[in-house]
Amino acid sequence: MTDIPRRAVSRTAKLAALPLGFAGRTVLGMGKRVTGLASDVISAEIQQRTAEQLFSVLGQLKGGAMKFGQALSVFEAALPEEIAAPYRQALTKLQEAAPPLPAASVHKVLAEQLGPNWRDRFVEFDDTPAAAASIGQVHRARWREPGYDASGAPHSRDVAVKIQYPGAGDALLADLKQLSRLGGMFRAIQPGLDVKPLLVELRERITEELDYELEAESQRAFAAAYADDPEIYIPAVVHAAPRVLVTEWVTGTPLADIIREGTEEQRDEAGRLMATLHLSAPQRAGLLHADPHPGNFRLLPDGRLGVIDFGAVARMPEGTPEPIGRIAALALRNDAAGVVQGLRSEGFIGATDDIDAEGVLEFIRPMLEPIATDGFRFTRAWLRGEAARLASPRSPTYQLSRQLNLPPSYLLIHRVTLGSIGVLCQLEAKAPYRSILERWLPGFAPVA
Repeated sequence: MTDIPRRAVSRTAKLAALPLGFAGRTVLGMGKRVTGLASDVISAEIQQRTAEQLFSVLGQLKGGAMKFGQALSVFEAALPEEIAAPYRQALTKLQEAAPPLPAASVHKVLAEQLGPNWRDRFVEFDDTPAAAASIGQVHRARWREPGYDASGAPHSRDVAVKIQYPGAGDALLADLKQLSRLGGMFRAIQPGLDVKPLLVELRERITEELDYELEAESQRAFAAAYADDPEIYIPAVVHAAPRVLVTEWVTGTPLADIIREGTEEQRDEAGRLMATLHLSAPQRAGLLHADPHPGNFRLLPDGRLGVIDFGAVARMPEGTPEPIGRIAALALRNDAAGVVQGLRSEGFIGATDDIDAEGVLEFIRPMLEPIATDGFRFTRAWLRGEAARLASPRSPTYQLSRQLNLPPSYLLIHRVTLGSIGVLCQLEAKAPYRSILERWLPGFAPVA
């Protein structure tokens, strides 16, 4: 019996208890409303207690709950400050850590995947995990290379050994089934936050992320595209098996640390490099790195951005769709008719839907503020303002947004872009984002 299945009943009970606790707090809020307590106080209290329980439970679990928590954590910057502040530390932990797998279980997986003599492949292997995430954990080791040096010691190099949790696939499916019932809870924390597309997409990508040989293929493609790049570093794949992936070790400062205590210069540079990776990869590698949470990035001593996880990628052999850049440029030129025509041709607006073109432009323009000038500083305050503008049912913007559709072909691009913006706002990074788009985004002609 494996570690995760043994805990299946406990995991399910924890997740199933979340909606019950939320229901109880909602009733509590109704009772206080009867007593005359201000509704905004009730709302804040329910939000805080819901968030506390939600993040606590997600942080204890592996599988889909942990992965969903990591995906959600990049949107921490959009939460109201009074909600975000008490739980920022818990959210950051979701990005970097999870309960470790026992050493005996690690050795069993290594024997199954690398053979009974797996230790012969390593000069050293640290049983204590260096990092743990949603479906696997990483151990530091020294991989044995052919040959010996003058002293007779074997050649070797530092590697990261990613080992998949036994039963991770079953856990992912079980957790996602439970999490699909929690939409009401997330709306309580951040009204207007729609988690259903995120859950659907996570479910669709489970099979890919569980296949470490497929991840190795993606990582090799990225490494080839960014070989000798002065700004982006992709570690080489050393060995791959279905549930074990060995890659070069990356030494650097985790982005979570830079968010928490980095200098303004470090945060600005990290933001610039992240934007460069996000926008250039489809053109250079035919792939989009689709898991932009801070735990997947390191700022290296030489100033490059190290990228360490390629389990989630979008295959974009034709690069980023040209209409994205073209429509953004039209919006910056205030060409309302051109914007609507472009959105209609891509399926964002129905072919026969009657829609206010100027209203659409007013809906889009504030989102493009970061690329309307040569330089822009992303901030939590800016993101919270945009979230409030888009999520308030009373606003014209919200009403208009209900007329817009997100075509399935754009879903992953949309989510990765939002996730990247969330990280940039956590970094509060300033950079020349428009010039990065002008270089890498097809269709985005320089704006006069």
